[in-house]
Order: sequence, then C-alpha cells, then structure tokens
Amino acid sequence: MNQDRRNARELALQLLFQSEFAPQISVNAFLQLYDNKYGTETIQYAEQLIHGVSEAKNKIDEKISSVSRNWKVDRMALVDRNILRVAIFEMKLSHEKLSEKIVINEAIEIAKKYGNTDSAGFINGILDQVGREEWR
Repeated sequence: MNQDRRNARELALQLLFQSEFAPQISVNAFLQLYDNKYGTETIQYAEQLIHGVSEAKNKIDEKISSVSRNWKVDRMALVDRNILRVAIFEMKLSHEKLSEKIVINEAIEIAKKYGNTDSAGFINGILDQVGREEWR
C-alpha cells in the first residue's frame, strides 16, 4: 500500500465532503492547508482525484444510481457517497490504470476509518457491481 496515495485519497474525500457544505472554498485554498503535512506527490494526486471527480460527478452518480437500486445517491451518507465517487473515478475514468481490487480495498479501508459501521460493506457491494459493469 502506497501511503502517499492513501493520504491523497483521504484528502480528496475530505475536500469533496467539505465542498458539499461550502462549495465556495477553493480546492487550492484547502490543499494549501496541507502543504506542510504532505509531500508534493500526495497533494498532486489529491488534486487529480478532486478535479476528476468534480468534472465527472454526474456521470459517476448515474453509475452509482444504476447499481444501487435501493439507494438514491442523494440519500447516501456523505462520506460513503464521496468515497464511492473517488473510487469509481480511479477504477473507470482515471488515465492511470489501477487494479480495481486495490482501489476497492483502499475504499473499504477508508470507509472503515471515516464511515459508519455499515459503510465498508455497503461500499464493497457497490464497487464490486461497478467493477463488473462496462463503463459507457
């Protein structure tokens, strides 16, 4: 497990979560708060995830909706919803090809840290379905 990547995923989750409450906060302003804590690689990957998720949010949310028949995206816990968005971006839309198993495992570990008791299982189920489907 690459700790820089884990930190970047967690940073991306935090900013995406925060932006749902305060969309006026800029990505750069938020990330500057962490410049001294994390290296350049971590900050750059977090930026890549945040911008990628932001640009493809509607497409990602449509995919989540199509595989989670019993849950509307806007009714999901904010943490779960944003963990799913980051993971689906990495699995299906990122220019860098990552192993879906690694992405799913990372999302589950982050869900255990930030989500509720049901988050890890919920996220595993959704991402497993997304992984099986062809992305259109």
